[in-house]
Amino acid sequence: MGLNPTETAVVLIEFQNDFTTDGGALHGAVADVMDRTGMLANTITAAEQARQAGVTIIHAPISFAAGYGEISAKPYGILAGVVESNAFIKDSWGAQIVAGLTPAVGDIVVEGKRGLDTFMSTNLDFILRNRGIRNVALGGFLTNCCVESTMRTAYEKGFNVFTLTDCVAATSQEEHDNAIANDFPMFSHPVISKEFVASIGATAKPVDSSRGYTA
Repeated sequence: MGLNPTETAVVLIEFQNDFTTDGGALHGAVADVMDRTGMLANTITAAEQARQAGVTIIHAPISFAAGYGEISAKPYGILAGVVESNAFIKDSWGAQIVAGLTPAVGDIVVEGKRGLDTFMSTNLDFILRNRGIRNVALGGFLTNCCVESTMRTAYEKGFNVFTLTDCVAATSQEEHDNAIANDFPMFSHPVISKEFVASIGATAKPVDSSRGYTA
């Protein structure tokens, strides 16, 4: 595959306590798939190795002001679930990026994510274009929702898109597997994180335990 690290970014979508961590508002919905795939540990390792290789690491958290005034007064679908569970409230513990993926020096945090597609309402496209990024690798939540929506737009915008299949999770194994098997190949190169890391010339190195994650 042979990717140039300086032209490559890893976009980490919604690795926030409300999804990733016991006590998070939506953690119960994704915990089973997370546990089966080991996606959080996989992502922490891949992000650290990619960072050391010179890849741009981009964090894409979602957050809302208390009361969710930024969206419809009568949301439906996935956003209705966010509102009903009182998830991702700005400046709350639940909206914080999980400790193991706390942005490091040189990482970028995109601003303004309020919906499913990470490109919509954020500065992601501006960042990628201005940094000369051609290759975009995606991981995060949900496999068949925000990750897939972002993947489709990145594909349409002409980026060389990779989806890290062991760094994503959904609310059921069936939805997760279906998206990876049937949708991801249409709009991306689905790869496991070790294959992606190898493609940028990174080698396995121990992850800094001081970053706050315990397997």
